[in-house]
Amino acid sequence: FLYFPETHGISFRIQISVKELLDKDILLKLLFHLPVSYPSTLPDISVNSDQLTRAQCLDVKEKLLEQAKKHLSQPMVHDLILWVQQHLEGVIKQSVTVCNEKNTLSKGTEDGIWMLLLHLDHMRAKAKYVKTVEKWASNLRLTGRLMFMGKIILILLQGDRSSIKEYLILQKTSKVDVDSSGKKCKEKMMRILCETEVQSQHKRFQTFEVKEYSTPEELQKEFETAGLTTLFSEFVPPLLK
Repeated sequence: FLYFPETHGISFRIQISVKELLDKDILLKLLFHLPVSYPSTLPDISVNSDQLTRAQCLDVKEKLLEQAKKHLSQPMVHDLILWVQQHLEGVIKQSVTVCNEKNTLSKGTEDGIWMLLLHLDHMRAKAKYVKTVEKWASNLRLTGRLMFMGKIILILLQGDRSSIKEYLILQKTSKVDVDSSGKKCKEKMMRILCETEVQSQHKRFQTFEVKEYSTPEELQKEFETAGLTTLFSEFVPPLLK
């Protein structure tokens, strides 16, 4: 829960998982901001999900606001959450058809250059895994680093937002590693630490490289050289503990 002073009302985040098409789970991150005058005024809502496009997230938000209007002057957050759990699939199906028409026009201009920082728990079949990541990065024209430091494995990528999204899908759905019995398996222990637009102070990586670091200081230097000191200090120290 995030609280703001009385003057601003309160804000809180809720994560919900919704069973969707083909029995995939969609993880939705909802941020509600309730103004002081709530519930006689509508809450502000923002919707994010790694599995949905930006357009789909906006569609879900619009539909939630439509629902909110029906509940005006009574507490509604709980009802809105129930509603989205029941109706998400319908909203996405509608959104997909519209989205495909738009996409053919705007392919390749999707929202500037983005950056993604991933944390992997382990690589059993390291050589094969590394090759796969290098191949994906090259096919999707992504630059950055695959970084090993002790037990820590990080993947830092920069490129078109659509390519970053595609990379995530590959990383989650392909059999990239082997399990303890040597069978091929998907990556289940990946965490997205950060996904954000590249700012002017960030330096662009020119290539994709695999690097090993022997100390946290060396790793930190790599981030600092790229103008990513804040990214390092926010996400990496907790992993070192």
